[in-house]
Amino acid sequence: MRRAIAALLTVGLLALAGCSNSTKPAPLDLPRGVLSRLEIKVDGDLYTLGPFVGYYFRPKEAGDLTHLDLWCFNERSFYSSDMAENTLLFTGEARLVALPAGVGELPKEGGRIKPIFFDEAPKEWLETRPEPQDEFLHFHSLYDNTGAVTKGYWIRHVGEGDFTYDMGDRVSEGSPLYHRVTPGVDKYFAKIVEFDEGPGRISD
Repeated sequence: MRRAIAALLTVGLLALAGCSNSTKPAPLDLPRGVLSRLEIKVDGDLYTLGPFVGYYFRPKEAGDLTHLDLWCFNERSFYSSDMAENTLLFTGEARLVALPAGVGELPKEGGRIKPIFFDEAPKEWLETRPEPQDEFLHFHSLYDNTGAVTKGYWIRHVGEGDFTYDMGDRVSEGSPLYHRVTPGVDKYFAKIVEFDEGPGRISD
């Protein structure tokens, strides 16, 4: 299951080709100043977040990359089969943390995105979630020129409508990714710690 989901997430990050639908979608309505890729300096070292399909970020306060606002769009219809392409699906926030050193091992198998589900993750990692912890359900790592690192962002997703999160009809009920979203904090978002190797570092 983990390998299948990792492959699915990697395909999403590579889904940059045009879609087959001949109807031109509505353009992305991006808030001013958002970025799909951020460079973050932590303790003198430079790391990168993103890009990944549909996600855009902006610091809550100018110059402070420890706390971000986020917007997630149904770009290329990647996340929901019952919402129009480029529809805003989620807003939310992301908070920068460092997972405890010397605890757990980063996964080595998989593609660019290597997921670990909460029930397999060290409790020390999960304890780094900001409050309220039951709303920060998704961790996405930063990466450097060596690959994924233990620094990253805990993400809180807030649904902007009623829709099915089915990875563009590529997963169905029974998948840990599949769920119905309603307006408000999404407490059913997949509980996953993701390690991102970065573009161009996809392994077999």
